[in-house]
Amino acid sequence: MSFGIYIAGFLILIYGAVILHVAPHWIVAGGMVLLGLAILKGVQATRGKDLP
Repeated sequence: MSFGIYIAGFLILIYGAVILHVAPHWIVAGGMVLLGLAILKGVQATRGKDLP
């Protein structure tokens, strides 16, 4: 469930940039960076503990 919240927040941020008429190349560049961060943070927050 937490991973879905991260993805929803990412999509809302991208949509906000489109509404504010940010240049498309900045949206793509920022989107790629934010997508990487969202995946990393989502996996960290939702992964199970490693077994010993």
